[in-house]
Amino acid sequence: MYSTWKKGNNTTRKWLWILVVVGLVASLPIIYERVETENSAKQVQFVFNYRSLLDISSYQVNQQEALSAELDKLHDSGVNTIAVFESNLDELKKARRIMVYNSQDVAEMNKSAVTAQDNATYIAFTSEDNAKIYAPIIEDGFKPFDIAVTPWSVNGLQGLRLNTSPEDAGLKSLQPDPQALELIHSKGFMILPRMNDNGPYSQEIVDKELDLFTSYGVNRILFDGNAVKGYGDNADKNSLQAFANSLKQRGMGIAVIEGLKEQQKGFAKLAYLLDYNVVRLHSISDTDAVQSTSTLADRIALAVKDRKIRMVYLNASPSRNPEKATITDPIDNLIHTLQEPGNAISRVQKDGFQIGTAEAFDVVDHSWEKAAKLFVVLGAVAFTAMMISLFLPSWTLAMLILGLLGSAGLYVLKPTLLEQMLALAAAISAPTVATILAIRKVKELGAAHPGMSASRRLSHSLVLFIKSALISLSAVPFVVGLLNNITYALVLNQFRGVSLLHAVPMLLVAIYVFLYQGESVLAELRRWLRMPITVFWVVIVAIIGIAGLYYLSRTGNSGSLLPGEASFRAFLENTIGVRPRNKEFLFAHPLFIVGVFASLRYPKVLYIMIIAAIGQLSMVDTFAHIHSPFFISLIRGLLGLGFGLIVGLVFVLIWQILERCWKKWSPLLLEK
Repeated sequence: MYSTWKKGNNTTRKWLWILVVVGLVASLPIIYERVETENSAKQVQFVFNYRSLLDISSYQVNQQEALSAELDKLHDSGVNTIAVFESNLDELKKARRIMVYNSQDVAEMNKSAVTAQDNATYIAFTSEDNAKIYAPIIEDGFKPFDIAVTPWSVNGLQGLRLNTSPEDAGLKSLQPDPQALELIHSKGFMILPRMNDNGPYSQEIVDKELDLFTSYGVNRILFDGNAVKGYGDNADKNSLQAFANSLKQRGMGIAVIEGLKEQQKGFAKLAYLLDYNVVRLHSISDTDAVQSTSTLADRIALAVKDRKIRMVYLNASPSRNPEKATITDPIDNLIHTLQEPGNAISRVQKDGFQIGTAEAFDVVDHSWEKAAKLFVVLGAVAFTAMMISLFLPSWTLAMLILGLLGSAGLYVLKPTLLEQMLALAAAISAPTVATILAIRKVKELGAAHPGMSASRRLSHSLVLFIKSALISLSAVPFVVGLLNNITYALVLNQFRGVSLLHAVPMLLVAIYVFLYQGESVLAELRRWLRMPITVFWVVIVAIIGIAGLYYLSRTGNSGSLLPGEASFRAFLENTIGVRPRNKEFLFAHPLFIVGVFASLRYPKVLYIMIIAAIGQLSMVDTFAHIHSPFFISLIRGLLGLGFGLIVGLVFVLIWQILERCWKKWSPLLLEK
């Protein structure tokens, strides 16, 4: 019985490779679909925040003239869109459409005492025309809140009395300023409305706003605040579906803001209801707008090329400059970023994009994709079983069967979870298998040829490096094939388990190196447990722990860079076009090459392969960023391999020099 089971496991290991290859082949047409989808939207839209313009112009003597001049400058610089918020009393006040008073102001004007019974808000229109335009807008805005709005006048000016406090009145959203819309449109800009979910959802008011936007050619909405329009009342009114229907009737899509700590509530559902008529937007904040033009231009070009960004949103705010005794703003800095000397727009165009209206990706999805994914799933399960078989060879067949049964169950219950789990499993398995097979080969070669020449050691090192890289990269088609969904491209959904991908392969390789090199796992475990704990080992463990925490802290986007690293990254990006990962070509890949080279003569150096596994898993991690174009990730990985090989040869040369110096001088040192 045991021999039959053992034979079955041996046969299964051969079939695992076949299933992996079948999965790889099945993923190729899915990869082609993704590339076609990524190439379907190549227009980039530059957007400027209207409220920033309003704030900046409010400090000028002639506000209207200053506002018009700034719009002209922005248009000439390549900005083609202005973002307009749903207005409020403060915005209308800054635009000089209205004047706002509290009850104390009114009492002073009437030369009467303030009463505790009156804490209302009083509005005076700055002209008769403004009264005709904005009185209905204010009345409509406060109607859903059941706040009484009555006529009021002061010094011959028409006005309104709002039966609520000024603080409360200032929170209410109104229809976008129609005069602002007209000015922006007359200057040749497209308009990007920013809608919020403040207050009760009113389909009548929403349709009225959307009709207004349609008259100005609006084709996309951006949301303001932490929720999309209709989210708050969705449970009672099914307002998300109603809002989606209104958008679809007018051919409007939405934009998702990159890098938010928390996705706007209801966005994922609304995106689904709109058939993912969504584009990704990158925002330059007020504080970032003062950075150097080269830094900002690098950031914009990288966002468009590397992260599928199709809208670049520019903010600016005025600030006091005591040294110059004046009010300054960063608009000119942003203009110089887009044009000379930053040349962000020309760089974007050089990368193959056009400046125009951002469009959603045209998702390429063929009917045969589900059948192809079935084979990709089989291959991913096989890859995972193969990795487990390196540690538990007698469980190979059992792991394959359990993997297939578990996958079938998850496919029925939660297919998205199945895809994410198998993508992570394949991503972990490939670099682990690659590194462990390399370690096995090094031990085999070292035992067979103990006195191997340096040239043969080098050739074996390079061959093993290339073979291991190919095995590691074989995880990529599985990650792409399993997660080929527009939600990942738009980062509405993400590859799960990035930290595990960065830690588990190294941990598994460490277990293999420490426990699978002797007569048995138990014997090696006892040997390590019986070793005396010295201060030296405590220090070593502490150093490894600190290094590990720092390494894991850099797996996300919030990790701190080393001094000079940002400049070096920018240099590589601007020089080569696609930046390889520093940790791959400057550290992990060279360490792999020199580690194999040295281990062929000094077997204990094999411990280095635990750290060298970083390069193998990092290549796979590059493709786990689904929002990056496939070919950009591929070029990044290949450049890392190429440069890593060159740096690895330098590492080998240094090792050879150190080795020869040791041979020459160690006898002299021992004599002393």
